[in-house]
Amino acid sequence: MGKNLVQKIFEAHKVAGELIPGKEVAIRIDQTLTQDATGTMAYLQFEAMGVPRVKTKLSVSYVDHNMLQTGFENADDHRFLQSVAAKYGIYFSRPGNGICHQVHLERFSVPGQTMLGSDSHTPTCGGVGMIAIGAGGLDVAVAMGGGPFYLPMPKVLLVRLNGRLRPWVAAKDIILEALRRLTVKGGVGKILEYGGEGVKQLTVPERATITNMGAELGATTSVFPSDEQTRIYLKAQGRESSWVALGPDHDATYDEVLEIDLDRLEPMIARPSSPDNVCPVSEVEGTKLSQVCVGSCTNSSFRDLMTVATMLKGKTVHPDLSFTVTPGSKQVYTMIAANGALADLIAAGGRILESACGPCIGMGQVPASGTASLRSFNRNFEGRSGAANDKVYLASPEVCAASALAGEIVHPKRLGDPVTVGFPERFILDDNLIIPPSPHPERVEITRGPNIKPVPIRGELSITIEGEVLLKMGDNITTDHILPAGSKILPLRSNIPAISEYAFSRVDPDFPKRAKEKGGGFVIGGSNYGQGSSREHAALAPMYLGLKGAIVRSFARIHRANLINFGILPLIFVEEKDYDAIGQGDQLRIERVAEQIRGGQPLVVKNLAKGTEFRVRHDLTRREVDILLAGGMLNYTKKAAA
Repeated sequence: MGKNLVQKIFEAHKVAGELIPGKEVAIRIDQTLTQDATGTMAYLQFEAMGVPRVKTKLSVSYVDHNMLQTGFENADDHRFLQSVAAKYGIYFSRPGNGICHQVHLERFSVPGQTMLGSDSHTPTCGGVGMIAIGAGGLDVAVAMGGGPFYLPMPKVLLVRLNGRLRPWVAAKDIILEALRRLTVKGGVGKILEYGGEGVKQLTVPERATITNMGAELGATTSVFPSDEQTRIYLKAQGRESSWVALGPDHDATYDEVLEIDLDRLEPMIARPSSPDNVCPVSEVEGTKLSQVCVGSCTNSSFRDLMTVATMLKGKTVHPDLSFTVTPGSKQVYTMIAANGALADLIAAGGRILESACGPCIGMGQVPASGTASLRSFNRNFEGRSGAANDKVYLASPEVCAASALAGEIVHPKRLGDPVTVGFPERFILDDNLIIPPSPHPERVEITRGPNIKPVPIRGELSITIEGEVLLKMGDNITTDHILPAGSKILPLRSNIPAISEYAFSRVDPDFPKRAKEKGGGFVIGGSNYGQGSSREHAALAPMYLGLKGAIVRSFARIHRANLINFGILPLIFVEEKDYDAIGQGDQLRIERVAEQIRGGQPLVVKNLAKGTEFRVRHDLTRREVDILLAGGMLNYTKKAAA
């Protein structure tokens, strides 16, 4: 029986375990990626391990999130990151070099290799045939130290693309259609492998748009084969030597199959406030806009911006809206400047932003109150833009450009024939903003600003856990709900005591005060709890405030792992009625915790306020149980090393 592409790469990197869906497997990691919003904490954790040099083939530290320097904190973090990179053998991508996923795709991606990144959109590099997985910073730190990455072996879902895209239909519409059909929970526990005749027409930047936004499905990652399109892209990047042909066997089998007929697709759009709230653009045409933004790690490639510039050439965006453009990398910025497209965008009324995440994480360009914003981004969770009760729509760059001209959401066919953008034979290559590690690490002194605080560590798990239900929430709680981003909060990422004051602030601003007064406790959630960003701060800050356990209907993958890494019990209701019966303020107690979780049976939780009991289960592996009993991954790693 033939193997699919996922099985081939996993098998080549397997350290332990079995390639059976649901069974724990450990894989060797070739590359790591961090960005500045998660990187400072990841490198503090790496330092705490006492490893003198990274042990990966390649590790890169990017600065692309905390770029708005309204205080000293972000600049201090950047200096810390640069000095850490120099000392520990890490390449450093300076501020201005671009968004981590776009730059890594351009300059470092290698078909067939594995990568772990402290950002949920790390799967972008699956566009060249990598197994690239988003994770918490602590997992990335362990990988940099030479440790394998453990995960339940995902199912492999084949997304078979049939036919060809029609005029004005883009790669973004393919992933929006997948989200429409699968929802934000449909990829949990799965890897999406793309195949079929339709794959051959998609360039690497188009594939990267799809794998990038696969994170919104809750998928572990997404991957395309490495084929002639991959070779063309890597050759144009001056890296043809990195290319290798990779694909499934002709008789490969899959756990599930999703068929998408490209010739039936039309331009799609995600309505507020979830990436899976998708419909055809035609259903929301006429929606007035105050803002249109093109960019983010999803759609800021040379091809994307050239498409928009060509559509806007000689025209002016509607006077009632603000139009922003974010080049994804210095390479993209340089190329559109050199060929005149940048001038066309400026002449059309574009506000050109620096090559950074920016509006996507609420770092500037907050939309006007009560108005709609259309963006070529990957997420539109409520409040993520920086405005409460925002109305953010997601669509392709083509839809964004046409709508920017009209002042309202429109189908791009209104502009007539679609534009054609040729693929460059050679990209402009200049890596002068990527600094290699120091050849003399012993001479490098780590620079630490006053905002950088030590990593908080929890003690071993108690025999009995007791505490109040501090907060009860519903389904699809995101990490933006748990620990928001934005220009006010992001600069505190390296200061857990300070950032913890914003934990759950979008749900209940009094949570931090209540948690401290009650000495910690529990939170209750619905299904898909912790979806969205990989930010481990959504576990770190609640842990600092004394959170002992999260009891929910189901967890999102990365957040569940982060809870375990920081010693917080991830528990799941056995019966639905128990979720309904529990209330905020109830006092819960779990006795003989270690004995109960080691036994693998449902745990008994006593509700002291109501005089009742209910059962919860866990899906912890033996290794994860040991991590929790030790009080988290750092304690576990130190104990294992000793």
